[in-house]
Amino acid sequence: MASEPWALALFRRSVLKQRKFREITGILGPVSEQRCLDLGSDNGVVSLLLRRRGGRWASADLTDESVDSIRELVSEDVHKVEGDRLPFADGEFDRVVVVDMLEHVENDAPFAKELARVLRPGGVLVVNTPHLRETPLRRAREALGQTDAKHGHLRPGYTEKGLVALLGPHFALEEAKTYSRFFSELVDTAIQWGVERLGKRSSAKGLVVTGADLSKHRRLFLAYSAIYPAVWLVSRLDLLLPGVPGYMLLARFRRLA
Repeated sequence: MASEPWALALFRRSVLKQRKFREITGILGPVSEQRCLDLGSDNGVVSLLLRRRGGRWASADLTDESVDSIRELVSEDVHKVEGDRLPFADGEFDRVVVVDMLEHVENDAPFAKELARVLRPGGVLVVNTPHLRETPLRRAREALGQTDAKHGHLRPGYTEKGLVALLGPHFALEEAKTYSRFFSELVDTAIQWGVERLGKRSSAKGLVVTGADLSKHRRLFLAYSAIYPAVWLVSRLDLLLPGVPGYMLLARFRRLA
């Protein structure tokens, strides 16, 4: 596809997206011969890479910008979510992956019921969302203007207990973990600040960097690529914080009969 180079080039320079993709695929398991759905995968690179693992995928998101960016990368079976209803049939999917979308949904309880409706009994649901916890860095981000409202978050995230309470009537929790600790969040804070300085406006899905943005700021991307090894090293300092919870929460659920 013509758009793959920009998406993959950006992915290879994002320690956060790479970590997110590794964590999601690790907990998701094999998808060969499965009918799968990814929801909320930002600029579409996660959708693209998930489809490359096999299975028959559909993708959907909340805004025109995100849907257009995903469609630019994967072309087929891309949809926009309107209101509380998912545009899919009952029990259509064997696997559903929710990537940083739950915190953007206006009414999460009806959305949870929709997830149960489109997933067959015994199917797998994977949810990736911000981990709800108060830290000095989080307060610093808010002081810099990186608020939940600025990111399009209608709630600041979830705890494991909160996810279980939301999804419990229809799903059984199989595994939950957090990842990306202080230094990764520090990298994210710096990147968000830099993107905002370029004049990129937030939408209901926060800051979504597309192919058009990359073309417009090509020189800055090349400059960032030059310092990427240092960014990667900073993120690896998370290894010095064993046992400290991460700022991202990932959980795998099984659809009840």
